[in-house]
Amino acid sequence: MAVSATDSGARNIVDGGRAARYGLRTVALGYLGLLLVIPVALIFYKAFEDGFAVAWEAVTTPEAQHAIYLTVLMVVISIPITTVFGIAAALVIVRQRFRGRALLNAAIDMPFAISPVVIGLSLVLLYGSRDGWFGQDLAAAGIEVIFTPVGMALATMFVALPFVVREVIPVLQEIGDDQEQAASTLGAGPWQTFWRITLPSIRWGVTYGVVLATARALGEFGAVAVVSGRISGSTETMPLYLRRLFDTFNVSGAYAAAVVLALLALTVLFAMNFIQRRDRAILAGPSVATEPGAVVPHLDVTDDKENPR
Repeated sequence: MAVSATDSGARNIVDGGRAARYGLRTVALGYLGLLLVIPVALIFYKAFEDGFAVAWEAVTTPEAQHAIYLTVLMVVISIPITTVFGIAAALVIVRQRFRGRALLNAAIDMPFAISPVVIGLSLVLLYGSRDGWFGQDLAAAGIEVIFTPVGMALATMFVALPFVVREVIPVLQEIGDDQEQAASTLGAGPWQTFWRITLPSIRWGVTYGVVLATARALGEFGAVAVVSGRISGSTETMPLYLRRLFDTFNVSGAYAAAVVLALLALTVLFAMNFIQRRDRAILAGPSVATEPGAVVPHLDVTDDKENPR
């Protein structure tokens, strides 16, 4: 049967000739290069333009070391809490039906819609020690939130909140709840079902969400700048330290600080890829011999006792 011109054109659009394939590759790679590869390469070039010693000195001062420590501390504090909340919120949104579910779903996207500076100001209004709604009572109890790492951690958790939720929700919708219902029918409790059925099924959605949240936490500037006070050597994270170097015309040091942030983000990305490959290798398992005469192992899933017929 002859192929119509419309079908042929559709097939050519999908498959593409040589010119179309190379054209699409050029556009995709060129776009990626202009937005990502070239800027990152220039950062590394500018960081070491005046020599390795200058860049090393910029990132090994006491202020820089404390900024790196505080940046990593914000990630260590905020990401586990954000991950637990993200998984719980995704399960509630997908698996349950209740009044206010749509409102909760919309509220999770607030950090995407609101400027980080506004987020920081809202935290000041809530936890400011002078006229904050809760800050005065907390200050009377000896707890300071604003201009301390506590407020910085709250700001970081707020801006990183949606990523795990938005990565896990589509996975939960895709896998459905058939396996969970089967496990419940067989006598598994809620926690046992979660650890053995649900969590292994959504692990890569959780992983991708953690990577995105970590990247956001490492580079967060606006909200943290408002609640931290930018106190050098005390409440200054790496992005704030980088900005101060630019403001004081230490361009080489600022680029060196940017390289440190990039290396931290790349470390998280490479760690995720390593875990993913290792997990796939474990799931694949050892190859089974299929040569003539080879004994193929058999997994016995019955009970130890012989079942009476």
